[in-house]
Amino acid sequence: MRRRRPGLGAPAASPPLSADALTIDTIADQVQAGDPRALARAISWVENGDTRVRSLEKALQAPAAAARVIGLTGAPGAGKSTVTSALVGVFRGRGKRTAVLAIDPTSPFSGGALLGDRIRMQGHATDAGVFIRSMGSRGQLGGLAAATPQAIRVLAAAGYEVILVETVGVGQAEVEIASAADTTVVLVVPGMGDSIQAAKAGVLEIADVLVVNKADRPDTQATVRDLRTMVALARGEWRPPIVTTVGTTGEGVDELVRQLDKHEAWLDASGERARRQLARARDEVTALAFGAVARRLTVPDELAARVADGRSGPHEAAEELLVSAGILKA
Repeated sequence: MRRRRPGLGAPAASPPLSADALTIDTIADQVQAGDPRALARAISWVENGDTRVRSLEKALQAPAAAARVIGLTGAPGAGKSTVTSALVGVFRGRGKRTAVLAIDPTSPFSGGALLGDRIRMQGHATDAGVFIRSMGSRGQLGGLAAATPQAIRVLAAAGYEVILVETVGVGQAEVEIASAADTTVVLVVPGMGDSIQAAKAGVLEIADVLVVNKADRPDTQATVRDLRTMVALARGEWRPPIVTTVGTTGEGVDELVRQLDKHEAWLDASGERARRQLARARDEVTALAFGAVARRLTVPDELAARVADGRSGPHEAAEELLVSAGILKA
């Protein structure tokens, strides 16, 4: 296991940040100037719940144009990192500054996170227009880290035009990416048992684009047929297209990007982008509010003991705790 490290990127020309220079305004200015060290530090503040984040948010200016946020999710082994790396290459070819947030599973024992995603993306590590950051999930369910929405805001303020968010890869419940991204890409792989059955309980329903990766395997067409059957049952204006790719060779990646562009255009034409941005902001505020409430609450042993021995019910005890904390009125 290795501990979390700052994001990868080409070294900036500016000198290292000294302890005396770490004012909020200095960090904000250097983040918006594209300094990868300052950006890595800012995201670390976000990830660690540092109290300076609130002031940093005020100091960072909103970007002139909203960043394009694309989420990639799917079961472990679906090739998310390989496809993400291929997408980085395409967007960089368009001259777009591109950032990657790779959410890694956090070890419950060491607290560290595996950095396998970044190893697969080393080809972009020296590109000054690419920033790659691994974030530990820290036990957060749903495939994302709790700090992901705020990290996206920091990256957007730093001028990254495309932000790719790659989720942990936990399986059926990995649906939070739909609330964090403008476009959600779900990857499945043929020949891994009943991949559709494994994914359909939650992940497929959030797909804006479906990708059958490792399409050089013999069961590819059967998987595509199964997906078409499911898409035919989908409701709503947008029907997820199905793209076949071989991430290791780049086959099908251009078609994937074409479908991503089509979805991007549809978001604007239909007004869906504004709706998703509003929902994203609501979820972010709610999560931060719940976190603040949770930090204020400590269940006294006496209250827990009353629930444990049956003298109080858990709902009654919870209400009593909220009243004593001043969150509810008696």
